[in-house]
Amino acid sequence: MTNKFFPEEQISENDLYFLCYMVERVARKLHQKNKYVVNSIPKEEWERLFSLANVLHCDNPLKIEAEWIEEYKLTTGNFDITDVDLELVDKIPSETQMGKVYTRLILSTLQPEEDYIDGMIRVYNDEICNTIDNYNSSAYYEPSYVITRAYNNGGF
Repeated sequence: MTNKFFPEEQISENDLYFLCYMVERVARKLHQKNKYVVNSIPKEEWERLFSLANVLHCDNPLKIEAEWIEEYKLTTGNFDITDVDLELVDKIPSETQMGKVYTRLILSTLQPEEDYIDGMIRVYNDEICNTIDNYNSSAYYEPSYVITRAYNNGGF
């Protein structure tokens, strides 16, 4: 995938990771599922965000959160990912950890005809995200190949 503004530059896996991390941050802040954030931003905007990711990662994440919420008119929901059974969960994974989980899943299932944007939209709209984002289960900390196999098989 090439950079929209600098065609000689390629979008990197780190750019994908940064945007997965930001999706997680914004979704948690708004009490929404990641899918809501991904689907609320038009594909053309994702192209712009991917092309700017190598610069945006230097910016304050709180500022980027606020900009996304305002620019894409994102609203607060009622999904609280941190609402877990404390007998089952002693530590909720961070936004960075979950950004890595989703980045690895997107990369490991990327189809030849897909770019990172198509892969991201496909993965975040899959039912497996409900399992991965249920921190009362162990899905999110399974090895990458287990998560990929579960995705390919339609669930855990």
